[in-house]
Amino acid sequence: MGRILHFGLGSFARAHLADYTQDAGGWTITGVSLRSAAIRDGLAAQNYCYDLAVQGQGTKRITAVRDVLVAAENPKAVLQAVADPKIQIISATVTEKGYCLDAHGHLDVSNPQIASDVQGVGPQTFIGYLTRGLARRNSPVTVLSCDNLQGNGDVLARCVAQFAQAAGVVVNFAQTSFPNAMVDRITPATTDALRNMGDPMVVPTEPFREWVIEDRFAASRPNWPDVQIVPDVAPHEMRKLRMLNGAHSYLAYAGLLAGYVYVHEAIADTELRRQVEQLMAQAAETLPPDAQAGTTRYAKALLARFDNPHLAHALAQIAMDGSQKLPHRLVAPLRARGRPGAAGAGIKAWVDYCSGVQGDVDDPQVHAIRTALQNDDPLGAMLGLIGAEDLRHLIREQ
Repeated sequence: MGRILHFGLGSFARAHLADYTQDAGGWTITGVSLRSAAIRDGLAAQNYCYDLAVQGQGTKRITAVRDVLVAAENPKAVLQAVADPKIQIISATVTEKGYCLDAHGHLDVSNPQIASDVQGVGPQTFIGYLTRGLARRNSPVTVLSCDNLQGNGDVLARCVAQFAQAAGVVVNFAQTSFPNAMVDRITPATTDALRNMGDPMVVPTEPFREWVIEDRFAASRPNWPDVQIVPDVAPHEMRKLRMLNGAHSYLAYAGLLAGYVYVHEAIADTELRRQVEQLMAQAAETLPPDAQAGTTRYAKALLARFDNPHLAHALAQIAMDGSQKLPHRLVAPLRARGRPGAAGAGIKAWVDYCSGVQGDVDDPQVHAIRTALQNDDPLGAMLGLIGAEDLRHLIREQ
């Protein structure tokens, strides 16, 4: 039986990785929570099983998860698990902020937690645990990012290499692979009403799911059904990041500014829908030729998913961590297209949203955002946080 070690066993991982892995059979998952014991405690109380509530299809009992480690309680156990030769895949859904990147996509060695991990105090971060654990490892392993980052495997490999160099540790990259991957399944926050139906650890999700992985495994893998194993993930992930995730981010900020709460409410607004349709069409223009086929059909399918009132996908959930998400979702297509458009409007909506929030925004760069908004040129300062200072001329300020 194969084993997967997964960092960040939140709702998305339990609706995506765990669902696919259960369907494959013969593999189990050990989760890792860096700080909170809540998921471990909740799952342990029901033998690590939970219901997946698939909209329109009923519930499915997931039994692939067998344990959850809490790093804050037992860091040695996590490091030992990363180094364990019985673990053949180390996967992660830690969100963009979990990679501790700077505005240009490199490991931010000035990040206080990364700096502390480099000095050997801790670890505290996903990158710290992963790198120091890999440095202890003497067997092949696949490190599989399941986060919404373009070139996520390449980004993760670069972070590990930069951390290893800074910390003076050696990782055997010859036996460690970092395939790129694209994941997709809308997983809204679980409501109290759903929890009260019987399973407090239930995860709601949509019927649609997709997973495309680069064919670059260093060790064995599950026979995941319906997963596409391909030579190059880039066309798939770029289409998804720029068309789906970019539209989601635009809707989150523009929708919240307009007073909406959920995606299906915001997309029903005639003007916001027009902007989203425009954003998708403009994003499609920036894709490589082999990814442009079928983008009109793909956009229509996305709109149908956004229209679904049963998912109750909160805009505030999507709006979190904007400084980490926007470089890939909106900045990249705006730069590639080189003309004003809906992506620029989405970036401006993010700035307006941040400036109008009562209290602090939910973002790892919250202090830098606060400082930028107090700058004599707040728009310019905010663009600097997402690596878009050179695109000022493409963003309308009105």
